Amino acid sequence: MTAETSQTLDRGLRVLKLLAETDHGLTVTELSHKLGVNRTVVYRLLATLEQHALVRRDLGGRARVGLGVLRLGHQVHPLVREAALPALRSLAEDIGATAHLTLVDGSDALAVAVVEPTWTEYHVAYRAGFRHPLERGAAGRAILAARQQMLDEPGYTLTHGELEAGASGAAAPLVGVTGVEGSVGVVMLADAVPERVGPRVVDAAREVAEALR
Repeated sequence: MTAETSQTLDRGLRVLKLLAETDHGLTVTELSHKLGVNRTVVYRLLATLEQHALVRRDLGGRARVGLGVLRLGHQVHPLVREAALPALRSLAEDIGATAHLTLVDGSDALAVAVVEPTWTEYHVAYRAGFRHPLERGAAGRAILAARQQMLDEPGYTLTHGELEAGASGAAAPLVGVTGVEGSVGVVMLADAVPERVGPRVVDAAREVAEALR
């Protein structure tokens, strides 16, 4: 801690991070041990966070992340979209296909940014806000592959006709971005994805990940 920082705010943020890392919540005693502070301090932190709906406590007294965090999270999408747009524009123009950034939203894949190429006569219409199950489409499958394989370096996923008849997709997961789970991909009207598209999508995903770090 330095003179310019707030110890109380730092502890409150640490509480949120600790709660976000567990599915079962934490007791006051557990938080006290992890933070290295007494229980009275933890009670005060939790009470303050509860007032802002950032923390809730169940009947057993275990603290969990509150719904207020979700409301804050919705404001993250515009920031993520803005950071990703340069790489998506480059990808769309280079490949001549619609490029998109997709993030996890519950059990769905949610497109939060879409860029269409400017020079093609036709391309797949794809809009921000479009959602689909993670198990369908290249964007969701790339995210699931990253979860299962714990990739240090992203590979890419190819699909055909899973979301739209006659359309093929390629996507690569975002890797190494704390708190953001998603993928970058393209969708095109083609029976198969050209060979060079997969590696190009991987490069774009890496560019977006670097912009978000």
